[in-house]
Amino acid sequence: MLYLSFFFMVTLLAYTTLLVSQNRSSLKKRRQAGKGDAPVARPRVKPRLGASAEVFEAIWHSLKRHSQIRMQGEKADRVELKLMRAGKPLRMSPVDLWLLQIILLLIIPLLFGIYAVMLGIPFGGCLIFIMAGMVAAVLVPSLYLKLKTKQRCRAALKELPDVLDMLTVSLEAGLGFDAALHKLVSRKTGVLSEEFSFCLEEIRLGKTRREALLGVRDRLQLEELKLVISRILQAEKLGIGMAQVLRVQSQEVREQRRQRAEEEAMKAPIKILFPLVLFIFPSLFIVLLGPAVIQFFRTFYE
Repeated sequence: MLYLSFFFMVTLLAYTTLLVSQNRSSLKKRRQAGKGDAPVARPRVKPRLGASAEVFEAIWHSLKRHSQIRMQGEKADRVELKLMRAGKPLRMSPVDLWLLQIILLLIIPLLFGIYAVMLGIPFGGCLIFIMAGMVAAVLVPSLYLKLKTKQRCRAALKELPDVLDMLTVSLEAGLGFDAALHKLVSRKTGVLSEEFSFCLEEIRLGKTRREALLGVRDRLQLEELKLVISRILQAEKLGIGMAQVLRVQSQEVREQRRQRAEEEAMKAPIKILFPLVLFIFPSLFIVLLGPAVIQFFRTFYE
């Protein structure tokens, strides 16, 4: 019975992840449909699912409909902002994330409890295992989003100087700022390219350039990018040449990145000190002094 419950829960979790990840292909098709040179996609017949899969899908969509009523307003906006900062992992919506948290809150404590029973742990220990599973189920999604957000910010910081150089060259060639962004999006891939693509889409839908750029600043919590966007908006407001502003910002970002690398290099000896003292020195002493100590005790006792 325990093995059957374990198999059922793992199957439910795998199928839920599969349903959430189905949005990837649809989003890619919508992006290709927005470009003029995108190939026309042929209609494909949706493969028929099995009876159990159809039941799970119906339950999932029913849960999503009921959850959308509760996930409205500021709460949904906050969750949406967190997901966008993390790069929309698995193309999840706020409702998908909320349902996934509920499923994890049901599955992980149960798995921890089953594992504790299989180990023969007493009832009190099983309760501790279940509580640990509940804590893990609550913390895992938020920690995952924070990790993805940090990875995305690091990638954006690495791309920023080259992006600014490309925008500068495009502006000096006579293109407008929106046209330069469009050229950047069509030529480069990465975090900043995705953000500026979304920025152009918002401008096409009626937002002002200022609102769209401020949205990029809010989605990427990066100090260097905040400074660049502030300078761009200030140059647009005062009528200053934007190409010169971007060139100066590119040099400043590279200088800041070099200084950050030097700072990390200066911290490296301190970080190496703790594993050196805790792991390397004891092993070294055992290898060097071990035979001498053995020989000493052998001679002393003889």
